[in-house]
Amino acid sequence: MRKNISLVGLFFTACLLVYAQDAQSIVRSSRDRITADTVSSRSRMVITAKDGSTSERVLDQYSKEGPRGDRTIIVFQRPVSVANTRFLTMENPGGSDDRWIFLPSLGKIRRIAASEGSGSFMGTDFSYDDISSASRDADLDTHTLLREETLSGHPCYVIESVPKDRSYQYSKMVQWVDKGSSISYKLELYDRRGTLVKQVDILETKEVQGRETPTVTRMSTLSAGTSTTIYMDIIKYDDPIPEGVFTVNYLETGRPR
Repeated sequence: MRKNISLVGLFFTACLLVYAQDAQSIVRSSRDRITADTVSSRSRMVITAKDGSTSERVLDQYSKEGPRGDRTIIVFQRPVSVANTRFLTMENPGGSDDRWIFLPSLGKIRRIAASEGSGSFMGTDFSYDDISSASRDADLDTHTLLREETLSGHPCYVIESVPKDRSYQYSKMVQWVDKGSSISYKLELYDRRGTLVKQVDILETKEVQGRETPTVTRMSTLSAGTSTTIYMDIIKYDDPIPEGVFTVNYLETGRPR
């Protein structure tokens, strides 16, 4: 009897390892599903307040793979109150990203500390960590396949991801990953008390240069009753981007050397 229990235990452990590996592979496939040397885009952020009033921001974003991971710079174009604000993120595999922001009103660059990751990004429903989450290293979290279910007609894997670093702003993330396209159509974000505080929904996608691409994405802050919707008006893959764009000098001057 003891031997049988041991065999059952070994089988159960093996199953858990397979499911854990499958969950990690699914998450990695979702985050790495679009292969491109560079990504350039122009989008509109529509911020909706609790009373239903809205404000809009227009921004350009440029991303490029580097020797240590993805580099991304965001440049705000409109309205005048935020124009020429520039935000640079440089990925650090296995650790927190390096992040800087240039605020024209102050005329100087400020480094964003890892402890500030939960802060609002330019008054939107996105935090600094949220902006970096699309390229978040899958190895930073422990992933578990919870179940399979259909979401808005999409057969999905439902996966829970728990950050290994307990100082991260979220205690867990639950996402619905489409089985066919690997697009994460829904993401729930839980605070350190285990309360669901935010939700991300992919509302529209379209094929761009042979790649299925989210074109309308909404981040909702459930407790505040606010949301920020990103409309991707222009997106281009593999357009040349000068290396000088991904520098602190460009943050300050807006000109690549």
